[in-house]
Parts: sequence; C-alpha cells; structure tokens
Amino acid sequence: MPQITIFLDDKTKSKIQKRVQQEGVSQEEWIKKIIHEKLATEWPPEVVQLAGAWKDFPSLDEIRAGLSQDMTREML
Repeated sequence: MPQITIFLDDKTKSKIQKRVQQEGVSQEEWIKKIIHEKLATEWPPEVVQLAGAWKDFPSLDEIRAGLSQDMTREML
C-alpha cells in the first residue's frame, strides 16, 4: 500500500491528536476517513433518504407570488 508523508504545524497536529482520542481511533484511520469523506462522489444515505420528504413544499413561483416587482435597474 502506498504511503504519503505530510508535514503539519504543531497546532494542527494537536487538534488531530485531540480528535483521534475523542473518537478512539488511530491517526491513520482518522485521516483515511477524512480523505474518503472529501473524495466521496455520492450523497450520504441520510441525505438521500430526505429526498421527497417535503411533499407540500411550494414551487418557486408560489413563493414569489406575494412579492412585488423588482425596480428597474440603472445602466452603468
């Protein structure tokens, strides 16, 4: 498996160490998880399940129906 070396400032390293301890995982596991999350090409299942959750959500035209007309913009 390939390896990557990164250089971190002390403040960032300290933050990572705290988070790793809170989550009870190794630094390697934590960093791999973050990279996988950032490279994900699909929505998390929790977000996908929300599709269609607001059946009665108004259309954009319905939302804008009560608003007045915009003023004419000045030419520059």
